[in-house]
Amino acid sequence: MKKYTYTDKKDTRSGFGAGLHEAGKRNENVVALCADLVGSLKMDAFIKDFPDRFVQVGIAEANMMGIAAGMTIGGKIPFTGTFANFSTGRVYDQIRQSIAYSGKNVKICASHAGLTLGEDGATHQILEDIGLMKMLPGMVVINPCDYNQTKAATLAIMDYEGPVYLRFGRPVIPVFTPEDQKFEIGKAWMVNEGKDVTIIATGHMVWRAIEAGEKLAELGIDAEIINIHTIKPLDEEAILKSVQKTGCVVTCEEHNKFGGLGESVSRLLTTTYLAPQEFVAVNDSFGESATPDQLMTKYKLDPADIVAAAQKVMKRKK
Repeated sequence: MKKYTYTDKKDTRSGFGAGLHEAGKRNENVVALCADLVGSLKMDAFIKDFPDRFVQVGIAEANMMGIAAGMTIGGKIPFTGTFANFSTGRVYDQIRQSIAYSGKNVKICASHAGLTLGEDGATHQILEDIGLMKMLPGMVVINPCDYNQTKAATLAIMDYEGPVYLRFGRPVIPVFTPEDQKFEIGKAWMVNEGKDVTIIATGHMVWRAIEAGEKLAELGIDAEIINIHTIKPLDEEAILKSVQKTGCVVTCEEHNKFGGLGESVSRLLTTTYLAPQEFVAVNDSFGESATPDQLMTKYKLDPADIVAAAQKVMKRKK
């Protein structure tokens, strides 16, 4: 098992804030819109340096999507910012009709996704957003794993022409990917090569998959771990190459097991290469109020749960 270490912990939303600021420096057409959550979205640096390129919409998320769609007609590259729940579920009709249907170049940037929003509870946690967004024709869906990757992803989507959903989170987590990385939309990142079981993870679950891989190595199990930061378009080639080698797969996501990364992998396997699969994901449930770590444990998203899923799926190989 390849050894990963870290010297710092940061929240992925701060990676977005840093990326947005840098994007503003690189391209004068980059504009930002926020629905009264500037501090939570870490937009302060962008607003300080580019006040004329920022729109505070207020608590009017649907209006924000419409304004952003309109701004693209004049050649602007709008980045919208609010919580993932309000970026998707609350404004799905506006995204579908005003952005996705006409292929508008809007970057929908969504913080506080998943269970790790924590104490704010089920009304603010969203576990269905990946499914909602990946079903929209032409919508790119990205869920990076740490601060550096989120910053790199934010810069990458600036150069991409078309609608993008960028998902990130609230808690501080290990920073373990390179600071100078090149982020390629739709290209998986091989975390660790192995031969016994494929573990495919996204977002906050990538670090937990690494921790699980270390525990599996102690048990004599050689896990191949892949970071799928882009859920749509899915790197089908990387997934198939790995599963054809290991013969089984575990998918890991901080999302409902219905509609997320796991189902995208299942669709690929059932139409291309049949192999047993186990899901480490929320089991058709809303969240609740507790600390992020308490929630990840209760909803079975811990490294120990990935280890158990890997052991289970390996028994199903034959």
